[in-house]
Amino acid sequence: MKDFDRHIEQTTPTPDPSARRKAIALAREKFEQEAAQQQHSQSSEKNSQGLFSRLRLMATNTLGRVAMIIENRTLLGGVASAGLLLVGVALVLPTFLNRDVANEPVMLEDIAMEEAVIYTEPQAIEVRYAAEKDVAALVMDAAPAPVSSPPVLGKRLERKVNPARLSLADSMSYELHHGKKLENRDEFEEIKHNNVKLTQEQPVSTFSIDVDTASYSFVRRSLNEGRLPPADAVRAEEMINYFDYRYPSAESTEQPFRPLIHVVDSPWAPGKKLVHVGIKGYEPSAIINKRTNLVFLLDVSGSMNEPDKLPLLVQSMELLVEQLSPEDTLSIVVYAGAAGTVLEPTAIKDKTKILNALRQLRAGGSTAGAEGIELAYQLAEQNFDKEAVNRIILATDGDFNVGINDTEQLKSFVKRKRETGVYLSVLGFGSGNYNDHLMQTLAQNGNGIAAYIDSLNEARKVLVDQANSSLFPIANDVKIQIEFNPAQVKEYRLIGYETRLLDRADFNNDKVDAGDIGAGHSVTALYEIVPTGSDLATIDPLRYGVQDEQAAGNKTKEFGFFKLRYKLPEQSESRKITASIIENSIAPSLRQEIDFSIAVAAFAQYLSGGEYIGQYSLDDIIALAQANKGSDPFGYRTEFVQLVRAAKLAKDI
Repeated sequence: MKDFDRHIEQTTPTPDPSARRKAIALAREKFEQEAAQQQHSQSSEKNSQGLFSRLRLMATNTLGRVAMIIENRTLLGGVASAGLLLVGVALVLPTFLNRDVANEPVMLEDIAMEEAVIYTEPQAIEVRYAAEKDVAALVMDAAPAPVSSPPVLGKRLERKVNPARLSLADSMSYELHHGKKLENRDEFEEIKHNNVKLTQEQPVSTFSIDVDTASYSFVRRSLNEGRLPPADAVRAEEMINYFDYRYPSAESTEQPFRPLIHVVDSPWAPGKKLVHVGIKGYEPSAIINKRTNLVFLLDVSGSMNEPDKLPLLVQSMELLVEQLSPEDTLSIVVYAGAAGTVLEPTAIKDKTKILNALRQLRAGGSTAGAEGIELAYQLAEQNFDKEAVNRIILATDGDFNVGINDTEQLKSFVKRKRETGVYLSVLGFGSGNYNDHLMQTLAQNGNGIAAYIDSLNEARKVLVDQANSSLFPIANDVKIQIEFNPAQVKEYRLIGYETRLLDRADFNNDKVDAGDIGAGHSVTALYEIVPTGSDLATIDPLRYGVQDEQAAGNKTKEFGFFKLRYKLPEQSESRKITASIIENSIAPSLRQEIDFSIAVAAFAQYLSGGEYIGQYSLDDIIALAQANKGSDPFGYRTEFVQLVRAAKLAKDI
């Protein structure tokens, strides 16, 4: 490739601006002449006018793209290439118009565009994508086939074009001719929802805590666009934990958590109860005053060339830079077709240099994400500060397609690197090819958070309002285990945390990784339980099983026993907190927090299919949330109510 690039540099003349303008004008004139001649030769003047109006508009769009690329000096070979492209389109269209498309497939290989233009990397992929998309649209409009025998687009279109990036018009045309919709390439891990457990058979439930919020932001984006989110995009725990609940916090770094456990009636299943677990992390000044050594690992590949991707990413990083202290250091690594260092470690006091480096980023090329991760870790380790928080912040749409792109390999790599003391957090952007599964895996194994940035307001929430909890960990490998008492609990079901479940033995195994909590972070978990003796149980009792009262002994007032295990930062041995689960009184202010979290849990279950909430409706959820918004200084809870209303109008597409 390097030899090829040198050859191009030696053989390609520098385009002359005046010649460029003349050639563009000549190309436009040539195409319009060809289109006009073809228009007059059609038997139906009305249809021809409509057809060639579309063709002329699309050709003009193509010309605009080529002209823009030339002006930016990303297209070699000068203006002759632009002229060849447009003339080529004009010459091949009559051939397609005269085809018997009912019997012969339309193949894009017949259009020799690739030989007409020489491209440079990394812009080549984006230029080819734009040209092929327009020609594909021309072909589909110029040769409408009967529904029974649609034209077949060639392999080049399927290989080069990301269907999620096609325009609405292109998507409709594709659906018309193919009889199916273009599939969105967003990737989510398949979720098998937690089912009901019989306490006699499985009295113990164990899981890792989760403070990620990516699911809520993605759901919000979908609903704001008028469509329901994919079911696998809805993770109940991330929906619930998106909100900062006003739980009383602990008062010591030695025991940074104060679990609050309450039992309340279920609003969607009268007769059942909910066990609500609330934890608020301590916010010690000694932690949040530590220095930070950050590496921004930024995706600048071609797929990031959209308004809600790279431009929003740059704005988000600028917000975070404003929150850092002058003594903190920042490096910037970017990756596209290859990875490189844009900014060597620089003190935040040199803010102008940092912001200039961010604002000069441009998108283009494929996505060598794995290579970028390796380089970011190298840079972080070279400048490691044992007295600081050392963290990589990966910002991407998650579309890794060059280098190591196997999830398990990346998982293992990040898992090994966290042992060096360098953590990894992930910020996701955009839709269409967002790889949520990969982003979640990287963040979970990198001891970091995973957030999805769908707006500048969300960036402000994650990187400004919650900067301390996002950057400064107060505990690692936080696990929860509850043993339910069969004398009080017939059945139970954990709401959410499907991707965070652990084996019973994992709770006491300090080698098993679990979630991490930042300064001031709150965590909420909910179990739905069926009291013993209730006729609402869904599982038949064992004929030869041990009687509930005998199994429980004398501890009949406890619903269960709660255990929490965690490690303080830079320690390898865990500590444990325990508490009994009983019904007790709840202060009105705390009950408000509990009920709002229950409303969010109900909404998450509704979006996931509503298997367990019966006839509980969106109106019921709105009423519960509206009554328990409480103080809402940033408007997040009011926004939640509006999202539930939006779900009533959204369509499943």
